[in-house]
Amino acid sequence: MSNSHWIGGIHAVQSVLENEPSTVLELMLTRDARNRRLDALLALAQTHGIAIQQAPRTTLDRLAAGLRHQDVLAKVRERAGSDERDLPELLAAAGDRALFLVLDGVTDPHNLGACLRSAAAAGATAVIVPKDHSAPLNAAARKAAAGGAERVPLLRVTNLARTLAALKKAGVWAVGLAGEAEETLYARDLTGAVALVLGAEGTGMRRLTAEACDHQVAIPIAATMESLNVSVAAGICLFESKRQRLATIAAR
Repeated sequence: MSNSHWIGGIHAVQSVLENEPSTVLELMLTRDARNRRLDALLALAQTHGIAIQQAPRTTLDRLAAGLRHQDVLAKVRERAGSDERDLPELLAAAGDRALFLVLDGVTDPHNLGACLRSAAAAGATAVIVPKDHSAPLNAAARKAAAGGAERVPLLRVTNLARTLAALKKAGVWAVGLAGEAEETLYARDLTGAVALVLGAEGTGMRRLTAEACDHQVAIPIAATMESLNVSVAAGICLFESKRQRLATIAAR
């Protein structure tokens, strides 16, 4: 079936069963593999009437294509993709607490998955990526997301600069991360509606993306290091915004 793929790992499978059970076509378990967590997944799949198969571990190894599957795979139907047309509804729901993570040119699925995981943990409104020059949401990305891929919307947009302009028009401040920026992340007010914009490691944001940002900030790191992994940087930015928001609430 060309419009489906396998995902593996207990966290990833549990997340899709809990959040998007209608997309799960079947569950496959390693024959004779049993523990409390696998039994819970089995019961959850049975609740939703999902077909369950048992197979040798070698079969799961082949289908997982090198990923660590933890004795469970789920065949998942591809979701209809989200794009810029979904922004108005997301903005209306989030209001002045909107928190977007924008990734410009992040092409490694593991980094995309790790960013989705951090975005979900921080309660982000959505993650936004360009349709071109961006990692696919494949099994590796879902595994790295550890359930985040089902908990935070991923929007693939045609033109990133134009999308940032639309966000700014709606009252969202665009804050880009740039190593050469004079202002630090910790000096910037991130308590309102904000889009945190990060580029690929090494190259950073593309010129048009950087020009679309209202502000550019840097994470102060030791002079002996040039940069951080993009997923680590994303986590720092997201949780600095969350820290500021919680501090604002506590001060009221």
